[in-house]
Amino acid sequence: VKHYESKQYKKGIKAAENILKKFPQHGETLAMKGLTLNCMSKREEAHDYVRRGLRNDMRSHVCWHVYGLLYRTDRDYNEAIKAYKQALRIDPENLQILRDLSLLQIQMRDLNGFVITRHTILNLKPNNKVHWLAFALSKHLSGDLEGAISVIDCYIGTLNEGAPELRRCFESSELAMYRIMVLNEIPDNDKSVLEHLEKCKDLVTDMRAWLLAKGTALLKLGEHGRAKAIFMELFQRGSTEEYRVHSGLMCGILGLDKVTCDLAMKLEATDTLVTLIPLSSKQKACLLTVYKEVLGPMMPRSNVVKRIPLTLLEGDDLREALGTYIRRDLTKGVPFLGSDLSSLFVVENKP
Repeated sequence: VKHYESKQYKKGIKAAENILKKFPQHGETLAMKGLTLNCMSKREEAHDYVRRGLRNDMRSHVCWHVYGLLYRTDRDYNEAIKAYKQALRIDPENLQILRDLSLLQIQMRDLNGFVITRHTILNLKPNNKVHWLAFALSKHLSGDLEGAISVIDCYIGTLNEGAPELRRCFESSELAMYRIMVLNEIPDNDKSVLEHLEKCKDLVTDMRAWLLAKGTALLKLGEHGRAKAIFMELFQRGSTEEYRVHSGLMCGILGLDKVTCDLAMKLEATDTLVTLIPLSSKQKACLLTVYKEVLGPMMPRSNVVKRIPLTLLEGDDLREALGTYIRRDLTKGVPFLGSDLSSLFVVENKP
């Protein structure tokens, strides 16, 4: 085993052969020799040795574990899971086998089995925070959002006062933001999200993500004025080229409903509120005024502030603005100008 783990396969084979000279039917040694041969690309010989080892010692968890590892390298994950489960019937508290099983279960999307396995690991090693977080993740992935929150809270409750995990650092910040993400997925839970955001503010190191989460929560609660202030602060912190922040500001300016705000904050790439829903002439004029009189002077070098108004203009105004936009980029020799402009044009399919 030592030679196998250190990838000294030839020494491992030699050690196994020395043992097999004295005990030729020793199942675990035969299985480990087969596993080592598999790492040396001798697949058929490896399978033969592992099967012989298993036949000679059916009650060994090592043989079943090796059998599962062999199937895993062959990408036969269902058979590997069966072998791991058989190994756990013999040695139900073997952490290595449990970890290997959990990895295959999440790979095969066996979420219920993943929850059970991670819970078993947590019961065996409750002092390891990795096992707490993995169990919370399993609850989250299986759709038990309240359960995931409960696990995180239980983990925090196990910490002593003054523990490093309760101070402001990267790990405590990411855990707080992960809790916010899970809370966000619970329907009609925006007040709880906002309350938790205020509680964890002193722990969070990624203030951009914290402000974005707070702005989104305020939009969903209908507090558009406070949300606008948050998104303006994000611009001041340097998020001038992030289209999602611009979408949030637009929602705040226009005072849109919760559903539309939620959809707008989930947009990706260069999509904004303008590409999500049709806007009235009055709404477009309102947004254009903000971009021209407020954001333009505030962020004169921002490419996004120059591009978004192109999606709001029509007719001669659009042609004039496009001309200015294209000439500026052609002068600079911008290579992706064509792909940048392609999303601004809609071609009707004629029958």
